[in-house]
Amino acid sequence: MNKINLSMLCDFYELTMAGGYLKNGFHQKTAYFDVFFRSVPDKGGFAIAAGLAQVIDYIQQLRFDPENIAYLRGKKLFSEEFLEYLTTFRFTGDIYAVPEGTPIFPNEPILTVIAPVIEAQMIETAILLSLNHQSLIATKANRIVRAAQGRAVLEFGSRRAQGADGAIIGARAAYIGGCAGTSCSLTDELFGVPASGTMAHSWVQMFDSEYEAFRTYCELYPHTSTLLVDTYNTLKSGVPNAIKAFKEVLLPQAVTSCAVRLDSGDISYLSKEVRKMLDEAGLPDCKIVASNSLDEYLIRDLIIQGAQVDVFGVGERLITAKSDPVFGGVYKLAAVADAQGHIVPKIKMSENVSKITNPHFKKLYRLFDNDSGKALADEVCVYDETIDETQPHTIFDPNATWKTKTLTNFTAKVLQVPIFKNGMLVYTPPPIDHIKAYCAEQVGLLWDEVKRFENPHTYYVDLSPKLWDIKQQLLKNNRL
Repeated sequence: MNKINLSMLCDFYELTMAGGYLKNGFHQKTAYFDVFFRSVPDKGGFAIAAGLAQVIDYIQQLRFDPENIAYLRGKKLFSEEFLEYLTTFRFTGDIYAVPEGTPIFPNEPILTVIAPVIEAQMIETAILLSLNHQSLIATKANRIVRAAQGRAVLEFGSRRAQGADGAIIGARAAYIGGCAGTSCSLTDELFGVPASGTMAHSWVQMFDSEYEAFRTYCELYPHTSTLLVDTYNTLKSGVPNAIKAFKEVLLPQAVTSCAVRLDSGDISYLSKEVRKMLDEAGLPDCKIVASNSLDEYLIRDLIIQGAQVDVFGVGERLITAKSDPVFGGVYKLAAVADAQGHIVPKIKMSENVSKITNPHFKKLYRLFDNDSGKALADEVCVYDETIDETQPHTIFDPNATWKTKTLTNFTAKVLQVPIFKNGMLVYTPPPIDHIKAYCAEQVGLLWDEVKRFENPHTYYVDLSPKLWDIKQQLLKNNRL
């Protein structure tokens, strides 16, 4: 995974533009690029940032091997000067980003690149790939975990993911979003995401009897026995045989921690019946695991119906974010430096208002209420602005610029942190468990209204007056 040289993981036009930049003397011209997204998947109230660790790995490994140079030479498009330039290519710029696990909102910079334009342009695709994919899965996982209302959610989707990266890295993102673990062994080995599993129907079918299959499994794995009880008949044979195996193998060893898994049928009805059977058999600590094409809405409905499920295993609808499988992060030029080093803001215009970009080198603040600790709003400022926490601060409703909100007792926190400076890594990525805990903590600082699945409250993301004026002036200057 992270040992592969991904230097050629770029859109071909990034190479042709880079060659053109070099020929026109732009290769030392500093450019400022922002990564942001325009809408939250599933029409949710917020997304979860993930994928920064893979961006860091990519930047640190970025170099062109002789095989890459030979391939490009064979295209007969690029000058020898450009190919020679690539032989010593390294990233020498700066990167700022919000930490993984941070709740993020549309149109705010979640990662900023400041580098010579060739370097900044060449890394666009790989950065977007990492952030888009993992932010998508972390966001979906967080929705599902919140629907489970404290019950554990396991990621079970490797076999339905779009390729190895989708399975392995997707499981990492799902853990950041709040899943308790994964079925993917390689994700555990590479990233320390706890891997666990139950059994397949084939295990049960391989034995002469269901009971023999269950008993053997309990003998082999007495402390992690989760028995799949729906191979034949859940209530008539599956659960009774599981109870018999638990009593004959586990209880004599004083092991009371065990589980049964439901993978088909009416999960709500079956779980209630299974719970009664387990309790009556003196197995109140035996948990019920449910799987089978679950998502946040089905889980929410099961809980409303009183389903007695302790753990949800979620596969394809999580690992592919099936209901809304694209995270629309983009990478746009925001400014360039002139010959004197002054930052010159740039804007992309469009007849589609949502595609008009926010110019300049920016700083992203999150404003927290001092009484409740809750996040009140985000404000995108020019890089040299500081929010004065001692003075009342006015922000605008993103959907109605005439509607304002004045904050008086708040704390302003800069969200982006330095990741690379002059090409050197200055950030220590936290352990995966810390990222997951940080995500849960930060989501907990959002108001419940923002976390609704349907018609969530639109969180304020405002531009500072200074940045607003700069944007309006650029719009005026570029209007045809």
